Amino acid sequence: MGKSTYAPKVLSAPAGELSPPEVPPASLPAGDGGAKEHFWELRIWTGMCPSGWFRLLWQNRFAIHPTRWAMAGLLSFFSVCWNFPLWVLQEVFFGHRIRRTRLVEDPVFVLGHWRSGTTLLHELLVSDPRHTYPDTYASFCPNHFLFSRPWIAWWLQVFLPPKRPMDNMLVHWDAPQEDEWALCNMGIPSPYLTLAFPNHGPLFEEYLDLRDLPPEALAQWKEALYRFLQALTVQSPKRIVLKSPPHTARVRVLLEMFPQARFIHIVRDPYALFPSTMKTWQRLYRYHGLQVPHYEGLEEHVFRTLVRMYEAFEEDRPLIPPGQLCQVRYEDLVRDPVAVMQRIYTELDLGDFELARPAIEAYAARSRHYQVNRHELTPQQRAKIAQRWHFYFQRYGYLP
Repeated sequence: MGKSTYAPKVLSAPAGELSPPEVPPASLPAGDGGAKEHFWELRIWTGMCPSGWFRLLWQNRFAIHPTRWAMAGLLSFFSVCWNFPLWVLQEVFFGHRIRRTRLVEDPVFVLGHWRSGTTLLHELLVSDPRHTYPDTYASFCPNHFLFSRPWIAWWLQVFLPPKRPMDNMLVHWDAPQEDEWALCNMGIPSPYLTLAFPNHGPLFEEYLDLRDLPPEALAQWKEALYRFLQALTVQSPKRIVLKSPPHTARVRVLLEMFPQARFIHIVRDPYALFPSTMKTWQRLYRYHGLQVPHYEGLEEHVFRTLVRMYEAFEEDRPLIPPGQLCQVRYEDLVRDPVAVMQRIYTELDLGDFELARPAIEAYAARSRHYQVNRHELTPQQRAKIAQRWHFYFQRYGYLP
């Protein structure tokens, strides 16, 4: 794999990234995934600078529910008194170094719908000590992590929720995380901003596939992502593995930026995918939102988003050069993770698998007792899923 040929313009907006350990700790079971709502716990938006944070509030007319005023006040304090000055300090001490850094190799992208096993696949890949990745601290504090992490991250750990709101995964700063959260905290529009004001309906849907963005908005998105990866490379000059479900719909743009990128696409039984995705958004709306969510239109949003995502992916798939795409099934990965990972390394030419095998086997052993959430569907729900997502059943070999 060669170095990236993407060369962005100088970016004036705040950005930043990361500091992972050599081998990330596994995410282990932690109860049923339910999360209590303490206003003082850190939210996704904790790392926003004032420009992004107050623009988000203004766009949504400051429609904050009274029960979330304390949370909003704390987030505003972090934005003005914490993130902005720390961003300035990072620009002073690291800005020039970040801008002149180039990636070691084009990234590896984990693609797939939410709840399809992307987190498991991501954690297996980054257990290879030759890889690096965005972790939770970098993704929540992308504007200043290089400067602030040595001084701040260790004591902020006590303000993290004990587990992710939607499943049984423990939360810790070193856990691999989605780079989409970093873009949100850098002030870049994202469909994920819907979580902040869930009762206003889906926000920034055009940023799911990037197809209808004006050229200047697309250029800003590319520059922000690349600067984030530059900062990550400053911290750890290795091949970067990224996992964000929206990237499934962005293959065309990602190939423009990273012609030698590798893509691993994971699919899962839609009858498990749908209820798990519904539960994920419900809990994220409740935990990270500045409103008490009503969940109106959520089911339709889940149905439509998968269709839009996979229309874009299937349109872009032929653009991926041979040897740069590998597809796996979640069910196979869970059954024999080491064998599936070995196939991925072979098909994508990721290097000698034997060098990664001990860490991957150790991760698989640590996580083998993880309890997957169970979902019961009525016959009517199963029929609707089969009807709305029939192409996914057919394309990826699942029988409704």
